[in-house]
Amino acid sequence: MKALVKRGPGEGLEYTDVPVPVPGRHDVLVRVLRTGICGTDLHIFEGNPWAARTVTTPRVIGHEFVGEIVRTGAGVGGLVPGQLVGAEGHVTCGTCVNCRADRKHLCRAAQGLGVQRDGAFAEFVSLPAESVWVHRPGVSLDAAAIFDAFGNAVHVADAFALRGRTVLITGAGPIGAMAAAVARHRDAALIVVSDVSSFRLDLARRAGAHQVIEAGDEPIDTAALGLEHGFDTGFEMSGSPSALSGLIGAMAHGGRIAALGLPDREVPVDWSAISLRMLTIQGISGRKVFDTWHTMAGLYDEGLDPTFTVTHHFAAEDYEKAFATAAEGTAGKVILDWVPRD
Repeated sequence: MKALVKRGPGEGLEYTDVPVPVPGRHDVLVRVLRTGICGTDLHIFEGNPWAARTVTTPRVIGHEFVGEIVRTGAGVGGLVPGQLVGAEGHVTCGTCVNCRADRKHLCRAAQGLGVQRDGAFAEFVSLPAESVWVHRPGVSLDAAAIFDAFGNAVHVADAFALRGRTVLITGAGPIGAMAAAVARHRDAALIVVSDVSSFRLDLARRAGAHQVIEAGDEPIDTAALGLEHGFDTGFEMSGSPSALSGLIGAMAHGGRIAALGLPDREVPVDWSAISLRMLTIQGISGRKVFDTWHTMAGLYDEGLDPTFTVTHHFAAEDYEKAFATAAEGTAGKVILDWVPRD
């Protein structure tokens, strides 16, 4: 089969032939239809320091996907060929204290699909049946392909109650925009999104943000936004040290921050501002397994469709153009088609 493979250190991927994986007794084999390019995939393509120390190579990369089951292992029940599926990208151990307490999103031994085990940027992917999510009838292939990313946004947005609250989101990439859409759906009173990219700020407007701000060196003027005491809630989605600092500075006393963005360098923090204003900062990674997935499906059924973030499609063999487009900052979600679209 064809697959996108990271061979070793350095920049680039290889579109090449690899053996079709053989599913084990408790695994399923899925024919991949579409995949979404994630920031993690960009890091792996670039071969940045995180990727160099984290990705075991050679490795088929990718974790955002939709496909159809074509084979199940002898020990698999409840899943059958032909079902449209995605998967939780963190394959958990099932035996640690958190897994046994049904807190799988906190599993310290989790393996990342496309990071520590072969992923979904391929014509076929094999994975444990317990990691599979069966999509409901009617979901579009584009929406299903980016459910993993949608889950990041939902996990962030559902960290705290939002109805009637003011929300500041730093970072208007696709996941930040999705989080803004969830906040709007959750009846937040005011949603303000900041970013350095005018394209991404337009994406935030489409998501339902009430106001957008071009990020700069100056602190966010909460008074100009009509907020005497600052924001109730913050989502840090950018990974920018300056964005986190600005977010902390814009919070009201007792404010709460959900932080998903991953900085690529050390972040200086004014800890006194956190302590004296009694702020709460909740780290977010991935999704709650499978609570967040059920929430996503419910939101989709209610009309919250994350495909407003999809801006480009490329055939899988045109992956270099696809990755370049995703890295430019003038694109939303970029999807690779592993089978021709109708």
